[in-house]
Amino acid sequence: MGAKDVAGLIHPAIAVVLVFPLLGIVLNFAWQTRRRRIKAVDGSKNKIAPTVGTDHLKFGTWLSNSVVILVLIGLAHPIFFKFPPDIWSTDPLRAWFVVALFPLTIASLAFLNRAQPKLWRGVFATLTGMGLVLLGCQPEVFRRGFEWYVSHYYYGMVAAMLMIFSLAIFPDIYQDRTNTWRKVHIILNCVALLFFVGQAFTGTRDLLEIPLSWQEQYIYKCDFTNLTCPQ
Repeated sequence: MGAKDVAGLIHPAIAVVLVFPLLGIVLNFAWQTRRRRIKAVDGSKNKIAPTVGTDHLKFGTWLSNSVVILVLIGLAHPIFFKFPPDIWSTDPLRAWFVVALFPLTIASLAFLNRAQPKLWRGVFATLTGMGLVLLGCQPEVFRRGFEWYVSHYYYGMVAAMLMIFSLAIFPDIYQDRTNTWRKVHIILNCVALLFFVGQAFTGTRDLLEIPLSWQEQYIYKCDFTNLTCPQ
């Protein structure tokens, strides 16, 4: 395996080691928080620790930030390894713009975590999402547009946008006495869970389809429509 191949493993490795375990922890705390809230309403005995809500928020914040960073890593690999060698002389504006988007998106994410007023949370959430979309629109990124409904790229972008939205609204969840924002949070994160499951399947499929760098010149000679390769 070359440097390009090893770098390509960073994204799935972080997903397996960090993101999906965090997802399981968050789901567990979410279920316990829900059960504790129901038991508190009907007055029944409750052995669930009162800290589950705080733990759910803490690990949920880690999960949301990890997903955004993971998407940035996943986008960085094809962009920088497929950049035309002469792009700094032929199209320096795009080259500098793409390079600058990575730290700007990370900075927007950091400010989103610290922002308190609703206006600024909305601004930094929008900037973070825009950074991901603009990077994802680069021609070096494979989006599987011909099968968008099973695209690892689109599943990941939707999941990341839902995580950004969760970061932006969680202060409103605790301030809203009507529980409207809590219901929105539950519904959208149930949808996000489905996309995470889809990510597991599509990511595994893509790892099987992507050849090693030294194999590319031979593999890409195959006819992917008729599923045949030169003898």
